[in-house]
Amino acid sequence: MKIAVLVPCYNEEAAIATVVRDFRAALPGATVYVYDNNSRDRTFARAGEAGAVVRREPRQGKGNVVRRMFADIEADLYVMVDGDDTYDAGAAPAMVAQAIAEGADLLTGRRVHTEASAYRPGHVLGNRLLTGLTAMLFNVRLSDMLSGYRVFSRRFVKTFPLKAEGFAIETEFTVHAVRLLMPISEMDTRYKERPAGSVSKLNTWRDGFRILFFIAHLVREERPLMFFTALAVVFAAAGLLTGAPVVSEYMRTGLVPRLPTAMLAMGLMIIAFLSEACGLILDNVTRGRWEAKRMAYLAIPGPQDLT
Repeated sequence: MKIAVLVPCYNEEAAIATVVRDFRAALPGATVYVYDNNSRDRTFARAGEAGAVVRREPRQGKGNVVRRMFADIEADLYVMVDGDDTYDAGAAPAMVAQAIAEGADLLTGRRVHTEASAYRPGHVLGNRLLTGLTAMLFNVRLSDMLSGYRVFSRRFVKTFPLKAEGFAIETEFTVHAVRLLMPISEMDTRYKERPAGSVSKLNTWRDGFRILFFIAHLVREERPLMFFTALAVVFAAAGLLTGAPVVSEYMRTGLVPRLPTAMLAMGLMIIAFLSEACGLILDNVTRGRWEAKRMAYLAIPGPQDLT
């Protein structure tokens, strides 16, 4: 069985050599690939010196790096980990074994931290809120959706379209697996503090809002009936609130003294009906796309076929 360890990184000179050495020791038969994303330090050189296969991706953003990795690398199982040395390489063999035993196309390393400085309170809160929102919208049963430590099957990687460019890719991983009814799993892994000289690239507010907007985009793409029905309800409510006084006045006097308001209310209701019609049409289109993606996914052998 061929296992590839994928390490996307940017300015991780202080940590990358340790990450490469630890994963080479934990998974001796695996090939460690480090994709450098325009680092301005010696990340590229340090990764190569540690024994990794090092390549460059000039388009900035984690999503662009992972898209390139998934396209370039051929393997049976893929272990992806951030290059900041915060994840436990020693857990990788158990994660691989669990993914194969359970036939999981996506296994997430659920972060368990013992040091408060390792996992900032803002990141913890943001992760819980975004994970909870995604769980509600897509019926996801994961408790750490934004973890950077994952095991993927080949059929996950080779059927993943990947639209995100930044940290929203973690959300897209989860939604892709859930929408295609893939077996998914979780495993507790130790999460530690960054080494000296390594700085987090994640901004709590900026990236949090980007992920939130990307979740809305995924709802529109994957569940259009829900998305456009919500819009229809908003426009219909606005139309009713705007038109109620006009209707009341007409019922009482037989006159429509506020014609512009009546026209506005009618326009809002028309938009509401059009929005619902769009949702119904796009839902049928999405079902056809889902069937095509599901058939492509099923054409590739799963993790349990590797044993």
